Amino acid sequence: MALLALHDTTHAFGGAPLLDRVTLQVDAGERVALLGRNGAGKSTLLRILGGDLKSDRGDRVASSGCRVSRLTQEVPAGLEGDLFDVVAGGIAKLGSLIADYHHASMHLGADGTGLAEFQAIQGRLEAAGGWTLHQRVETTLSRLDLPQEGDFATLSGGMKRRVLLARALVADPDILLLDEPTNHLDIPAIEWLEELLIARRGGLLFITHDRGFLRRLATRILELDRGRVASYPGDYDRYLERREEETDAERKQVARQDRKLAGEEVWIRQGVKARRTRDEGRVRALERLREEVRQRRTLAGRADLRFDPAAISGKLVIEAEDVTFGWGEPPLLRGFSTIVCRGDKIGILGPNGSGKTTLLRLLLGDLEPQTGAVRHGTKLEVAYFDQQREQLDPDKSVADNVADGNDRVVVGGEGRHVIAYLESFAFPPAQSRSPVSSLSGGERNRLLLARLFTRPFNVLVMDEPTNDLDLETLDLLEDRLVEFPGTLLLVSHDRDFLDQVVTSTLVIEEGGRVGAYAGGYSDWLIQRAHPKNTPAAQARRGPTVPAGSGAKPRKLSFRERQDLDALPAKIEAVEREQRELHDRLANPKTYRRGVGTEIASTQRRLSELEAELRQAYSRWAELEERP
Repeated sequence: MALLALHDTTHAFGGAPLLDRVTLQVDAGERVALLGRNGAGKSTLLRILGGDLKSDRGDRVASSGCRVSRLTQEVPAGLEGDLFDVVAGGIAKLGSLIADYHHASMHLGADGTGLAEFQAIQGRLEAAGGWTLHQRVETTLSRLDLPQEGDFATLSGGMKRRVLLARALVADPDILLLDEPTNHLDIPAIEWLEELLIARRGGLLFITHDRGFLRRLATRILELDRGRVASYPGDYDRYLERREEETDAERKQVARQDRKLAGEEVWIRQGVKARRTRDEGRVRALERLREEVRQRRTLAGRADLRFDPAAISGKLVIEAEDVTFGWGEPPLLRGFSTIVCRGDKIGILGPNGSGKTTLLRLLLGDLEPQTGAVRHGTKLEVAYFDQQREQLDPDKSVADNVADGNDRVVVGGEGRHVIAYLESFAFPPAQSRSPVSSLSGGERNRLLLARLFTRPFNVLVMDEPTNDLDLETLDLLEDRLVEFPGTLLLVSHDRDFLDQVVTSTLVIEEGGRVGAYAGGYSDWLIQRAHPKNTPAAQARRGPTVPAGSGAKPRKLSFRERQDLDALPAKIEAVEREQRELHDRLANPKTYRRGVGTEIASTQRRLSELEAELRQAYSRWAELEERP
């Protein structure tokens, strides 16, 4: 059953339309991902679906009584007040009453002051059946690590986004529209959000750059490309396969059309003979072909993201020894030691507020440790990507932000015109002369990369670089970082990105301790499940006994040998069930039946199977190491 739909919708802000006769619908029980390049019009499409923007042409149709809630990338103008009030305001009819009850309960005096007012509000809340809604507000604030008190206006941009996410979630609408919901969330909050959205029965349409989030949630993909929307039933990986086939077919079609036009242009220039009466049809066909090519909207250029590494640094890059730092008690970081060598690619994990950016600044020497010491190696050339984009001036043009008002930049020892350089980062000339304030969040991140890569470096420090980037740019950045011969320090909550890029991970744990783990995020999950095998645990136990020293690991018991023999069959059975469930979700008939509970239960079972598979592989690796 369609909850929300657009019919023959067109919208433009001058120039080619962002939306060109778009028709789509979102059904109950669906979780639809909307993909497209930065600037393609994804947020505009969500605004039209949410009813906040009227399209130039076409119809928006919502089912009777359908409640729609939208998370925006921008903070709505005029939104202010206490945090609890802002979040409760997402519940249209009872939001103000829930907020009144919360404040009355917070101001009850021991001598009974305020009791009469509290009881009166309590009675109205009971009569309206609002108890579960009050609890929902409190739970949502807690799970998103938000305080119940505080002035919304004083929060940072990232914290405001989290409050707006809480406001959208507590409304429990029939259809939820989310624009980059994982931005500024740590991994535990992202995982909680995934579980919440999987369990919902209503419809969901979301924009995301987080491929782990996308793979976990999406039951259908919508792609917005050059004003048109294409629908791909099934998960993200199936979409990638089909999209590659279609893109290849489109390239071949364009090449055939261009070859035909070139041949006809040669023919028409051969002379008067070509324009005789019996060839008029061919001439008219040539005019139509010229017009088709003129009107053709070609795919925008792909960002290049190339950078020029500096001269090789010394083998030792950074050494931290017994570092402690904080602004009070207990300290934020305690007893931290590590050695960073040339070529290391290190991910840094931890909940929001745990000190990840502080750890970066300590390693870079921007902060002095309270105890311990940080030592730097030789020949270091450091480039720093900050998550707040403070290096960009919103009032200056895109080109001036990169070239500091000059016409040329030097890249790889060679001068390039700044407009040509920005074109290699997918900024067309007209956009290069526009102010940074006109850019989307993803375009600003891409611009910061362009600015960063105008000078050579051999140590790259990146604090949340993936926020708002489109998936194609994200894939390209990932490839470049894997190829980068220098040293990388990376703070990110993007699980897939960490898995693909980093070779080791520092995790800020309880009490300000920092654990060291081999591999990326998935490897950390396995090592966390078996802490005795982590490098940190081995260090606490003392040096590993070298081979041939006489000490032998304990042999497998009879029961453990049975477990080891049975694990391959178990893993095969789990993977077979995974494939069957993925095929079910990829089948359009599943959604036409309109049974949201069936889809939700299938997704929950997939989550269970994923956990079983991780545990089985971990157990297999553990037993295989033993004789």
